[in-house]
Amino acid sequence: MGIDRRKFLKVAGVAALGLASGSSKQLLARGSSESTTAGKPAVGKRWAMVIDLKKCQQAENCTKCVDACHKFHNVPEFDNPKDEIKWIWKEPFEHAFHNQEHEYAKEELKHSLALLLCNHCDSPPCVKVCPTQATWKRQNDGIVMMDWHRCIGCRYCVAACPYGSRSFNWRDPRPFIEEMHDDFPTRSRGVVEKCTFCEERLARGQMPACVEACKEKALVFGDLEDPNSEIRKVLGANFTIRRRPELGTKPEVYYLV
Repeated sequence: MGIDRRKFLKVAGVAALGLASGSSKQLLARGSSESTTAGKPAVGKRWAMVIDLKKCQQAENCTKCVDACHKFHNVPEFDNPKDEIKWIWKEPFEHAFHNQEHEYAKEELKHSLALLLCNHCDSPPCVKVCPTQATWKRQNDGIVMMDWHRCIGCRYCVAACPYGSRSFNWRDPRPFIEEMHDDFPTRSRGVVEKCTFCEERLARGQMPACVEACKEKALVFGDLEDPNSEIRKVLGANFTIRRRPELGTKPEVYYLV
């Protein structure tokens, strides 16, 4: 039995509408948030981190957290600062917190180094400007993610991020990875990358690599929605600062000074 052209187009249109409103639409909205994790995502309503700068300074010139993160995530080591890729790094406090700077602050604080990473903002400007949804905020835990297959290298997110937390691959990073970690995908030239709060480790019930590597216990990671979590106890008992909160991005990395 045949079907005329008008009926065919009607049936095809209804089918396409149903597909778009179903799983395909959800996949587009999420990107590939589960594609890099084999297990069930860890239960956490709002992941966040506290960095104790005093404890961080106890081990002078320590880079264990940076080394662990970059090794686990196959971050390349370029000899040219222009091509630098960084997921977690250190900068002088007065540069990272220039809006917190005042002439009566302790000298050791003003001249100290602050540990920096993606702030996983509750209102991330990078997500709003991405034309392909290569970067998005996960609804189940608030992590700001990256899909390197969807990234077209427009760098709108780099321009929108007020924290300098995103790096662009001007060169193919693979030849500059000294020891390849097979459990994490490598990137290619022409894409942006950044910290993802080790979402693939969280899915296995592990702490982020930087937290696990810190012997001074300067990094506290946990769920803000859990009133009994360690991070909530630390935040409730101490005064903390955040980077440029006046911008309304609601950063979820807090600092003890």
